[in-house]
Amino acid sequence: MRNRMQKSGFFVPMRKCILLIVCCMAMTLTVAAQQSDEQLAAYYFDRAEYEQAAQIYEGLYQRSTIKYYYQRLLRSYLELGQYRDAQRLVERRIKANPKDLYLLVDEGGIYERQKQEKKALKCYDRAIGAVSSNLQPVPELAQAFLSAGRADYAARTYLAAREKTRNRQLYFQELVAVYQQAGDYESMTQEYFDLLDKQPGMMKSIQISMQHALQEAPDGRLASGVRAALVSRVQEHPENKNYLEMMIWFSLQQSDFRFALEQAEAVDARFADMNAEPVVRVARIAQSNGDLDVAAEGYAYVQRKGQDNPYYFESRVGELEVAFARINHNYKVAPSDLAALKQRYEQAFAELGKNERTIPLMRHYAALMAYHGGDAQAAVSMLDDVLELPRLKPALRDEVKLELADLLLFAGEVWDASLLYMQVEKANKEDILGARAKFKNAKLSYYNHDFQWANSQLKVLRASTSKLIANDAMELSLLISDNMEDDSTYGTLELFADADLLLYRNMLDSAWDGFDAVQRSSLSHPIFDEVLMRKAQIRMKQARYADADSLLQRLVEFYPYDITADDALMLRAELNEQQLGNPDVALQCYERILIDYPASLYVDKARKRYNALKVK
Repeated sequence: MRNRMQKSGFFVPMRKCILLIVCCMAMTLTVAAQQSDEQLAAYYFDRAEYEQAAQIYEGLYQRSTIKYYYQRLLRSYLELGQYRDAQRLVERRIKANPKDLYLLVDEGGIYERQKQEKKALKCYDRAIGAVSSNLQPVPELAQAFLSAGRADYAARTYLAAREKTRNRQLYFQELVAVYQQAGDYESMTQEYFDLLDKQPGMMKSIQISMQHALQEAPDGRLASGVRAALVSRVQEHPENKNYLEMMIWFSLQQSDFRFALEQAEAVDARFADMNAEPVVRVARIAQSNGDLDVAAEGYAYVQRKGQDNPYYFESRVGELEVAFARINHNYKVAPSDLAALKQRYEQAFAELGKNERTIPLMRHYAALMAYHGGDAQAAVSMLDDVLELPRLKPALRDEVKLELADLLLFAGEVWDASLLYMQVEKANKEDILGARAKFKNAKLSYYNHDFQWANSQLKVLRASTSKLIANDAMELSLLISDNMEDDSTYGTLELFADADLLLYRNMLDSAWDGFDAVQRSSLSHPIFDEVLMRKAQIRMKQARYADADSLLQRLVEFYPYDITADDALMLRAELNEQQLGNPDVALQCYERILIDYPASLYVDKARKRYNALKVK
């Protein structure tokens, strides 16, 4: 029977199955052993126990010559100073993989470890010389050079690839990154401008890339390099509009508005077809950044081109906006300056008319006449003219209504002001404009001693999506609630609200007397920090800046934990920086805001001013 089964071949496949099972088990055990060895090697390697790691990686590499084992073994040899073993390892791998150019960098790295610079450079040069039109090894080779700390050779790798492929734009982003990493800002800048020469339509992309690089640069060397390169190219190619545009852009990035204006005027002089557009653009940006002198010069330049220039109208409006900003930023205005500006506005209305395009001028004129000129009736009349214009957008109409309500309150027309506030709030219940109207109406109720109703509205506004409105609402709400609790008759709070309204209406002497009355009403009161703040504001409006500074200093010293403390510090900083000429005091105030009041709304502004003063 058995013989018949053997003859029939029954046992042959059986033996094959057993052999297959044994092989599978052996392979499984081998893989498991290899995984265990790999984990143990990694354990030793990560603990810098390179001798034990090298022994295990040698065995692993013999079984499988994958790149990971190779790199781990090479690193272990180098850390142990076993350079002969490292050399043999790399040479054998080069022989087996001649197309892997990064191996030449590994070989050069061994020589560098042994202070054999010439041999190292010879390996690096061999790698560069082996670069061909086949770009597959290029990224790996460049990365190997970067890992070895040779950014110069990484750049040469990309340049060699360009030469072999005759493609001057190849690896642009990679080269820029390498030059930036190496601090070779001259070459980096040349890359940008060479690309601009070839592809002018890439200007916006180039500007974005350069902007990021300028922000990341650790010092001013990149900015200096860009400026020098731009000046050189503009001088070499004075008719190249792109370089002049880049010069304007760069100057604006550096907030050098004066230089930007000079370049914009140079563009206009050489390219008449641009109709002074770059000059207007620079003037606008300078104006929005507070450089009123440069803005005024830019607008004046355009006006000298005459009324036929397409930007004449905009320059007339811009010029008056700058003039208004100069006066509006001052706490006290000379009557002669006020009269001169009023005349300029009236001349502009006679020339340009009262229309949609001159609405900004009409609004500013109203503010000028009411808050600086003491002619509330003329101001109200001007805003009425705005509201009567046809096709006025609803949002703009409601903004003007708010300004008109403010003017009516300033003139003492309380109920008319309240009616307008309610109209705007009702029409804009779901947006910030409605929240502003609600806040202003709540403040009007506070002036009228209706403290409970005002406070109920303010508590709603404290949840406003506008951080500024929420903060203002919180401050007024705390002023009311704190003093309602401590003064059941509200007598002191009523005196304060009366004086506060007088201050809003610019009746400064009467307001001062009113706040004096608050201080005389009791020996101490939670509202006294607010009194100091209001008195400081009065002195600023009277241009008595030293007195204002003294009052603010007292407020911060005596009430450092009250809600007005960060406001007082910010005002002190601005007074000392802009009016009193004490930058050191301003610096101290900005610093204290950053350290003691990190949740203040003024933190970002304080940080910018602090950094600016630190540089000077």
